[in-house]
Amino acid sequence: MSFSIKQSALTTCIHVSNSVVHKRSPSAICRHSFSPSLNLQNNPRRTNLSVSRPLHISSIGNKRLVIQCKAYEADKSQPIDAAGEVKSEAANRVKIGIYFATWWALNVVFNIYNKKVLNAYPYPWLTSTLSLACGSLMMLISWATRIAETPKTDFEFWKTLFPVAVAHTIGHVAATVSMSKVAVSFTHIIKSGEPAFSVLVSRFLLGETFPLSVYLSLIPIIGGCALSALTELNFNMTGFMGAMISNLAFVLRNIFSKKGMKGKSVSGMNYYACLSLLSLVILTPFAIAVEGPQLWRAGWKTALSQTGPQFIWWVAAQSIFYHLYNQVSYMSLDEISPLTFSVGNTMKRISVIVSSIIIFHTPVQPVNALGAAIAILGTFLYSQVSDHATKN
Repeated sequence: MSFSIKQSALTTCIHVSNSVVHKRSPSAICRHSFSPSLNLQNNPRRTNLSVSRPLHISSIGNKRLVIQCKAYEADKSQPIDAAGEVKSEAANRVKIGIYFATWWALNVVFNIYNKKVLNAYPYPWLTSTLSLACGSLMMLISWATRIAETPKTDFEFWKTLFPVAVAHTIGHVAATVSMSKVAVSFTHIIKSGEPAFSVLVSRFLLGETFPLSVYLSLIPIIGGCALSALTELNFNMTGFMGAMISNLAFVLRNIFSKKGMKGKSVSGMNYYACLSLLSLVILTPFAIAVEGPQLWRAGWKTALSQTGPQFIWWVAAQSIFYHLYNQVSYMSLDEISPLTFSVGNTMKRISVIVSSIIIFHTPVQPVNALGAAIAILGTFLYSQVSDHATKN
């Protein structure tokens, strides 16, 4: 066994002869700086240990030519446990997998109930408001009962959050309007074009530059979305524009969030909760102005008469699951890299598109399905090349 330690900060040396190990008194241990190398030639297995921080000898046992040597890092007081680190990494991967599975499942359930509500009750502004109101109420109760830690915020926090909330509100309402007019699958196919908006906004508004590979990855995204739009059997311009506006709004939300929230010590769960509260305050007066209580009451009676009491469950479910899936997605951002999140978001869209087509029996032409596949593939390629460009 051979240990090769690449630091000169060790302060202990041990004298070992070529063939015999002699017992020595503590005075035989000398202290100076050197780079030690311990070789036991009789051991058929050879192990190399290389660390980037100083290692110190923590204990030495000498029994019949058997030397046991334990090491610990300079900023720690316990020996290195490689097996523990492997277990910790495996546990973290399982945790991330649970986050992704929960995120996708909650998003699929939300989209199903949201579409059911909108089919029976076509008032997307109120539906969007109820989603935010439900999530805000859930978090206020969690803070009051101390189930969740109350965030420490100040005026500066809410000031930087305001443009994020405005963009989030627009994107949320626009996506809901889109789903009230077209199939869920079509809305998500168009929303898979969000990376194209991200590059264009960053290039022309922020002056950022990207390598050629990033621009080339936009071709299948734009082409796939265009092919799906042209071959959509139930195409609706309002639904199409709603999805496009949602893309732009969410790109602006991400940009404002990155700029304004640097250095803020608020968890992902609490950050989204605060975002929901502020978005609810912004959206409510506009919802009243655009649709109004009179339309809501008339539509509510019609929906109940046509679908029965289960309509109330649909409204509650879509509101609850909307908050939960967004909360889990923001919580996952605390655990994973932006690239992993982007890939997860792409896979989420696939699960939503496939499940909605199956549940709602959405008619899909082969050319339309091809366009969707091309757009989603382009989104995946974009996430890969953009991450590579960022690292370089």
